[in-house]
Amino acid sequence: MVPAVDDRLAILAILPISFVVVTALGRFIENRQNKPPLPPGPVPLPLLGNVLSINTKEPWLTYTRWHAAYGDLVYVRILDQDAIVINSQHIAKTLLDKRSRIYSDRPYIATLEPFGWSSNFGFMRYNDEWRRCRRIFHQTFRPESAVKFRPMQMRRAREMVVNLIDDPQHYHSHFATFSSSVAMSVVYGYQTSARDDPLVRLLESVSDLGIAVMTQERAVLLKTFPFLLKLPDWCWGSSLKRDAQISTNGTTELREMPFQYTQQHMADSSPHEQLSKSMVAESLQRMEKQDEASKPIFESALKKAAVTAIIGSTDTTTSTLMAFALAMVSYPDAQRRAQAEIDSVIGRDRLPTFEDRASLPYVESVLRETLRWHPIGPLGVPHATSSDDIYDGYFIPKGATVIYNIWAITRDEKRYPDSTCFKPDRFMDANGALTDDNPAEYIFGSGRRACAGRYAADASLWSAIVTALATVEFSSRKDDQGKAIDFTPQFTTGFTQ
Repeated sequence: MVPAVDDRLAILAILPISFVVVTALGRFIENRQNKPPLPPGPVPLPLLGNVLSINTKEPWLTYTRWHAAYGDLVYVRILDQDAIVINSQHIAKTLLDKRSRIYSDRPYIATLEPFGWSSNFGFMRYNDEWRRCRRIFHQTFRPESAVKFRPMQMRRAREMVVNLIDDPQHYHSHFATFSSSVAMSVVYGYQTSARDDPLVRLLESVSDLGIAVMTQERAVLLKTFPFLLKLPDWCWGSSLKRDAQISTNGTTELREMPFQYTQQHMADSSPHEQLSKSMVAESLQRMEKQDEASKPIFESALKKAAVTAIIGSTDTTTSTLMAFALAMVSYPDAQRRAQAEIDSVIGRDRLPTFEDRASLPYVESVLRETLRWHPIGPLGVPHATSSDDIYDGYFIPKGATVIYNIWAITRDEKRYPDSTCFKPDRFMDANGALTDDNPAEYIFGSGRRACAGRYAADASLWSAIVTALATVEFSSRKDDQGKAIDFTPQFTTGFTQ
């Protein structure tokens, strides 16, 4: 029987396709044969990889379990994406710090653009735009520059404890007001209301929506099913599209409104007022000296650096203070010891200041242990490789997502025995002096993409913690008989917890 014309055309079409597939497969096998093996890891399924095995709400728990099984460097495949999980501070320093030229990029996150978070330069690719934003950011938040914000941070910390005393039940709101008021003051010179400030509420809503979906593990849903953004409003599954639109509108408003506030108040204020010390005000003054062609590019970078600063600092500081409060309630002996140190060194006639910090090593240990006990960014922000690399005999491919599993470091039983317990003493030696182990060295990330605002964040946390310890006592709620009410802590999950 002679094949039909359509059959012959089909055969002719299949032949070149088959040739391409076989050739590509042969090259893949040849490349793998000529390269070192990938790091060890769980066996991926065809097409899906390891995505079904990952706890998408708390992926750090899955990666830490694989750390125990496969070691400090683990290979994972999330659908078609190569991922390398770093479970060791030593490896992180070697790769992210010493080979930062290769490991400073960011992976594609499908939720970034739809949710309006592309303005956040923390998620930008490693390019000239990122460098412009980072340069502006660094000028304000480098150690010697961040010192000038300390009086304001201490003042805001004292306002926070007044709110705690007046209205102890809404402690989360008071922590959030403190965090956002510091950020708004540093970045825009904006003085927030003590409670229910509209910009603070906007910042909280934008953060809540975006942070929940900015992880690789959650963004994979939109990457796999991009049509979810086109579903009609009445259709099941359209909530993602609605959330994305709300988030985009919120981030646009957050980027423009406080920026315009600063511009307006610069025009109305004298150059000696407090506003001139803000990041945006100082940057706008520098912009005036640039040529006209450069100004729009600089202003765009400034807006992105500014909105990144307030989003990046507010939720992280608030979450850390929540962990601190939980620790003080759960481990009252640590709270009493810290308060006794403050009373012994400072007395009860005044409140602590930054000049007292070196004299309060146990309070410092409480801060360090808070950072370690419940790290608010258990996986940080993922990196991506810009070229192939080899480490310890293992091949790390170009374009791989690189995940820094900070949670695994904090749960290293050799380094931190009884790691699930809150023990500030672990950061003090037999003589009561601080050790060299400071979780801030890994909590804030590593390499060129490490948090540039860590010094201002550290000062905010210390001012809030030491002021709270000196003035209030954290304890469980009591029932009508005066007995403590048992509770189970609940953590939100996403980019932060």
